[in-house]
Amino acid sequence: MVARSVGLEPVALPLARSPARAQALLAITVALTALRFGLAAWLPLSFDEAYFWTWSKHLAIAYYDHPPMIALAIKLGTLLFGDTEFGVRFVSLAASGAASWAVWRTTAIVLKDEGAGAVACALFNATLMVAAETMAATPDALVMSASALLLLSVAKLEETGDGRWWMAAGAAIAFALESKYTGFFLGMSAAAWLAMTPQGRVWLLTPWPYAAAAIALCALVPTVVWNAAHDWISFRFQFGRVVTGGFRPGYLLEFVGGQIALASPFILVLGGVGLLRASARSALAGPLAFAAMLVWPALVYFCIHALHDRVQGNWPSFIYPALAVLAAFALRRGNAEGTAVRWRRFCDATALAGALPILLFAYGQAFFGLVPLGKSDPIARMTAVGIQPVAHDISDLAEKEHAAAIVTTKYVVTGWLKFYLPTQIPIVQIDHDDRYLAAPSTDARLLDRPMLYVTQHPDKELAAVARHFSAIRPLVALTRESRGKAVDRFFVYALGGFHGEPAGRMP
Repeated sequence: MVARSVGLEPVALPLARSPARAQALLAITVALTALRFGLAAWLPLSFDEAYFWTWSKHLAIAYYDHPPMIALAIKLGTLLFGDTEFGVRFVSLAASGAASWAVWRTTAIVLKDEGAGAVACALFNATLMVAAETMAATPDALVMSASALLLLSVAKLEETGDGRWWMAAGAAIAFALESKYTGFFLGMSAAAWLAMTPQGRVWLLTPWPYAAAAIALCALVPTVVWNAAHDWISFRFQFGRVVTGGFRPGYLLEFVGGQIALASPFILVLGGVGLLRASARSALAGPLAFAAMLVWPALVYFCIHALHDRVQGNWPSFIYPALAVLAAFALRRGNAEGTAVRWRRFCDATALAGALPILLFAYGQAFFGLVPLGKSDPIARMTAVGIQPVAHDISDLAEKEHAAAIVTTKYVVTGWLKFYLPTQIPIVQIDHDDRYLAAPSTDARLLDRPMLYVTQHPDKELAAVARHFSAIRPLVALTRESRGKAVDRFFVYALGGFHGEPAGRMP
């Protein structure tokens, strides 16, 4: 047992100044969660989700892009609900509920106010980042939930002084590491908290944090073993991004702008103010220090990375639980007066009011296509909206041409056709097939039969097919549409005359 750290005095928060207001925030959180579940059942899979679904058909201890947890999660969801959009996304949705609960409980513990927990939970769920990432079957949803549970574990550790909470912290980091390589940042944050805060350094004299580290490292062993057996392909692919590109500071502006949209401006400002307050020298001994430590390593790295290469908007998603806790902290009433009080009232009025319209428009666009943007619609472009008529036409062409299989060269087409084709015709990806190392190689006897080739970019990808097939005959171009507007096109070719060594895999 270790002595408990000194906590904050009970405070009142503008956003939850009455039980009725707290209940309203709870209702908002429940409604936003219900919208996520509804959209998960309604919206076709994104190309990444369909790709990860193909992994779940051939389970392995690691894959080209990521560790195995997303494949295991999809496998569990589809065992329960079948090969449906909801089945693919079910575990991510369930994890989002756990993350919301963990954000609520963490904030209530560290700020000693249940109303503060309601504030943080509502702000967390009102961000576009959480709506998008926790609805989709991606590793980010799992890492985000692990991050929230890590926050709660450390909050309980400080509240109780019971070292056994380190086991929960280690398990959360292990889950993150088995989901995505950004899980390393959770371990870095825990190490920084141990080294840089007085309450953290006390634990260094006990065996508990070392046991937690052992749990986390043991979870990483299968991924390391798999990479060692496959020429470190996954590590080279992911960590090779760290040093690519020249000095291009425009990406930093893009990164900041993306996070403003994904968090909403006022929630991001509140989170930033809370981060600075919790990071002050006088605050490092407080219970919010760990929330600050969970943000800083990733924030510094992504800002540096954005000086030479693009930072994808979803990459920092795992800091959003801490961001919500810190935003609620920024709203607490202390001894401030005058300008600080007016600023707090302004944030009270605008935090949710500014975030919800952005979020509700995104839901409206996803459900109803409020604005027919066509190729400019990011939701339609990234998800398989309008793919089913195309899939049926391809299936009919395969029957007409007596095709034994469909050849692809990109995982986008592979995943969507595998999921949405109405027939069980084999799919063979013959280029970049290292994405499916757990799947069986293609039988040479299958390649000798007539086949179809489907691509979105024949100008870039036909050369890869021509290396293996001597007869390539164009058949048709099929347009995928959303609300009557073209989103993209699929070009279909008849193939024959396979030559050379057998190529490709069957995901």
